[in-house]
Amino acid sequence: MNLIQAILMGIVQGLSEFLPISSSAHLVFTSNFYKVFKGIEIVQSSNEEVFFDIMVHLGTLIAVLIFFRKDVMNILKAMYQALKTKNWSDKEAKLGLFIMIGTVVTVALALPINEVAEKLVYSPSIVGILLFITGFALLYSEYKSKKIEEKKDNMDLKTSIFIGIAQGLAALPGFSRSGWTIATGLFCGLDRVTAARYSFLLSIPIILGASMVYPLVKIDIHEAIQYNWTAILAGTLVSGVVGYLCIKYFMKFISKFSLAIFGYYCIIAGIATAIFFRIYA
Repeated sequence: MNLIQAILMGIVQGLSEFLPISSSAHLVFTSNFYKVFKGIEIVQSSNEEVFFDIMVHLGTLIAVLIFFRKDVMNILKAMYQALKTKNWSDKEAKLGLFIMIGTVVTVALALPINEVAEKLVYSPSIVGILLFITGFALLYSEYKSKKIEEKKDNMDLKTSIFIGIAQGLAALPGFSRSGWTIATGLFCGLDRVTAARYSFLLSIPIILGASMVYPLVKIDIHEAIQYNWTAILAGTLVSGVVGYLCIKYFMKFISKFSLAIFGYYCIIAGIATAIFFRIYA
């Protein structure tokens, strides 16, 4: 892991984590393109690369927390009051509860497929196919959403469970987390802004959990000392800054425009990368 590679991957993570184009797929593509052009076998990997992936996700988590800081504080305060009064009628308290339910559903589904997801990191052509499928999901969700006359701006239990399932499936690289959760929200009748806001808030406990658990259970401290920490920290900082800007402008974009452009992008990028890595990997 060198500084230029880290900065490049930080930019890719910051852009793709919140756009519905699969950050995991783009990190896989970026890393493996680099290996192809450097003549390194794709099967070669290191714990440092995996740890770096966790760190750039942590950078984008910080971006979410800063951008939605008022929302997060309001939800936490409302949930605290609801626990004291045992009255969960408040809109923000309910939202916090639905985020917890969605997170439990996500973990229950993601854990069993985590081993498959880790192996796919070294099969970029398959990741390209999954990105292709994501593109179709985005396009179909937009088509389905247009058929719904009255859009909802509030979450409910059923929708939170479905979105939790979508986020669990997105453990597979190529299945965009934001893409599948927003698309599922549209399927369930949410308006775009509500679906996007819930998708970003739902990402917080999952990314936070992964950022804390992985280093504790899989990182060797003696090995970690040898990592290129300058590159890792630079990539993390870049992913956070780019991620914050991405959220800011994506929320404005989605309030006015459809997800179709991202759907077409995923289809084209999925086909192109699947073909490229099938030929050269």
